[in-house]
Amino acid sequence: MRVTRAQAEANRETVINVASRLFREHGFDGIGLKDLMKGAGLTQGGFYKQFESKDDLAALASRRAMESATLRWSSAAASSKNPLHAVVDFYLSAGHRGEMGDGCPLVALGSDAARQSEDVRRPFQEGIKSHLHVIEELIPAGGEFDVEERAMALLSLMVGAVTLSRIVIDEDMSNRLLQAAANEVKRLVPTQ
Repeated sequence: MRVTRAQAEANRETVINVASRLFREHGFDGIGLKDLMKGAGLTQGGFYKQFESKDDLAALASRRAMESATLRWSSAAASSKNPLHAVVDFYLSAGHRGEMGDGCPLVALGSDAARQSEDVRRPFQEGIKSHLHVIEELIPAGGEFDVEERAMALLSLMVGAVTLSRIVIDEDMSNRLLQAAANEVKRLVPTQ
């Protein structure tokens, strides 16, 4: 049975979305094509009609995950009178820590991405730049510090805190790691 061009494009988008989630849950090498396609409700046979390789899909899924993460930050910022603190409160929360499949791709795949091809790493670099841009826009004007450098420090602190909070088994320690990072970010960038 032939698939229409529109259905083929819809299938492709479904595979990218599912891969974005499944890669964050299992890592790039932790899930095979068969299970990726099964997760999308499709057979493995159609994979190579849609994608050049698993790396091709990994790059597209990474881009989708990073774009989604940046949108979530922008949404959190837009919902508050104190946008930076809203982003911090969302990102450094127990709820976000538990979002293995839909949470931050930098946390879920960062060390894994570092071992991938440039094509897979490129969306992460672009996503990091987008995250930094959001933070830079949210840092209050003035101050005696370099905004770009401060944004880099804040992003590093936040990603590191969520990563560590996911690693530890002790839930109290996990929560304390998130809270300590949130306190430090808010100390480094006080409200106006």
